[in-house]
Order: sequence, then C-alpha cells, then structure tokens
Amino acid sequence: MIHWQEGLVGRRLRAWRGAVEVEVETDNGQITALAYPDLVGEPHPGDRVLLNTTALDMGLGTGGFAIVVALPDRLPTERFEGPGHIVKARYSPLQTVCLGVDEEDSPARSVMQRAEHLAGMPVVTADLHSALPAILAGIHADVPEAKVAYVMTDGGALAAGFSRLLSALGDRLAGTVTTGQAWGGDLEAVTVHSGLLAARHVLGADVAIVSQGPGNLGTGTHWGFSGVSVGETVNAASILGGRPIGSLRISGIDQRPRHRGVSHHSLTAYGQVALVPADLPVPDGVDQHVLDALAKLASLHRVVTVPVNGLLEALRASPVKLSTMGRGLGDDPIYFLAAAAAGRHAAALLGSQQ
Repeated sequence: MIHWQEGLVGRRLRAWRGAVEVEVETDNGQITALAYPDLVGEPHPGDRVLLNTTALDMGLGTGGFAIVVALPDRLPTERFEGPGHIVKARYSPLQTVCLGVDEEDSPARSVMQRAEHLAGMPVVTADLHSALPAILAGIHADVPEAKVAYVMTDGGALAAGFSRLLSALGDRLAGTVTTGQAWGGDLEAVTVHSGLLAARHVLGADVAIVSQGPGNLGTGTHWGFSGVSVGETVNAASILGGRPIGSLRISGIDQRPRHRGVSHHSLTAYGQVALVPADLPVPDGVDQHVLDALAKLASLHRVVTVPVNGLLEALRASPVKLSTMGRGLGDDPIYFLAAAAAGRHAAALLGSQQ
C-alpha cells in the first residue's frame, strides 16, 4: 500500500547528479521530497506535486524521504524514441526505459559481444554502499592512477541518483554501471555478469567495486537481508575470470550482537553463498575475536592481513563524508579501515598483473 499526499513546491533545496531535493507544502505541513528529473521532469517552485510518502511515514532511515511521483499539471511531453529498449523497475508504476550496454542499439554492442573474460581484474565486493568511498580511498592511496568502476546492484536503492556519494565521487570513478532493476548509471546492464564485463571492457576499469545502492534491507534473520548478493557477486567475478576480494563488514561498537565484530552478513554471504574462493583482507592489528570468527571462512577463502599505515590519512582525505549506520570514521574506524584494506589489497594485485 502506498501513502499518497499532494503539495506545492516551495523551493529547491539541494541538487546532485540525477536528483533534486525540494521543500513541499502539504495539508499536513512542510516536508522534504526527492525528485528524479529523468523520470518526472524538473520540479520548480509553485509546481503541484504528487508524492509517495510511505517511507517518510514509516520513519525509515536511508529511504525515509517523500518521493515525487508526478508533476500532474506539467507532465513531461517528450516521448522516448530510443535508442534502447531495456525496461528497469519493471512493471512498477515508475518503470523506465534505458539503453542497455549490450543491446543491439548500443555503441558498445560489438565490444560486449566479444567480452567474455575479466583477465584477472580485482573485483571488490561490499555489503553496504557506505563502503564505496573507503574502498576507493584504499585503492588510490597506493595506486592513484588506477581506473575504478562502480557496479551497483539492485538490493538497495534502484535509482543511482539517490546516492549523493556517487555524485561527489564522480571524477574519481571511471564510471558507474547499474545492474538488474537498478538504473541511472553511466551504463546500464541486465546482470552483474554483464555489468562487470562492461566495467572492464567498456569503461576500461582496472578495478571494479560492487555493492548494492544505499539502503540495505534486513530482517534480523539469518537469510533475510539483501547483502546475500555479495556471495553471488563473488561467484560471478570468479566465473568471468576476475579476482574476487571481500570487503568485510566489521564493527567495534554496533549495538546489535549480530553485527558486532564480523557481521553475520559477511559470515553468511562469504561462508554460505559464495561457492568459490575470495581474498578476505583484514586490517593489521584487528582484535583476536575477529580473527577467530574469520577462521570459519578460511577453509574456502584466503584471509589476508593488510598493513594499515597511511590508510587513516587516506580515509580522512576522502572527498565525501564517511558514514555508516549514522557512525563516522571517528566513531567506528574499524569498519572503514576494513573497507580501505580491501582497496589496498586490490591495488597490490594490480602490481602483480604487470
């Protein structure tokens, strides 16, 4: 069930690539809403807007926004004439048409037809979107010139425009590939497999980072969380001849026992979903209880200790604010250090490919 409201746009607040935040006056007071201009058009002060306020009314964290569904008095009049016929957010009220990187009309079609192998490209997999800038910092701390592509899966936000991180990191990434039902990247792919091949062969990436968009979904049960896709990405990367690297979700202060130390999300995804070996970097000096937990994964995976010298400085120099579950670098440094260590390990593998 969708919660609906109508209102009038008062003023624009913030805008970043793919999204605009506006202040809306409704019968129930003033609220903040998010619009995706490529879906609904550009909202202006005075426009009447139709809002989906479900997530806002539920008080959700990452997704707790009102979303602009339409500008009823000023609907976009242009028709999509192509190229492209890939439909994403399929059969939902806001399904949209994209040009798939490997479909017939794509300029990259011939490249993608030949693309079958990642040629040993490091593929860093992460449970949470918040790991992206930390992994990137770890890569560029040692290999500043490395071309890094982001492959966004559809376990969290479907719209790449929802992520302010992506907008702020734009010039540090070779590009973004949105896969599955996710949309709004520089390239659109149907699967993680084709997304990884596009990252390597179309964007020319040296390293790919794969995670869901903002807004991990979890139920507190063993299998009911969207981060299980991390294990599936490990399998995909290996099948395609890449080098999977797991960015472990580690916390020193999470109040939930299932996420303290090594999160059960990492233990489940790498321990039960991944069917092939991955490198699991661990920051040097990590607590023994973390190493004890990872011993359960060592029968399949390679647990690699990574030196952390210089990584805190690299994380502090990140162009975006580091935050996970409301905690910053100073609150829970091990989370970000673990992600940066995965990036550093990926950078080290680039040297071995020369």
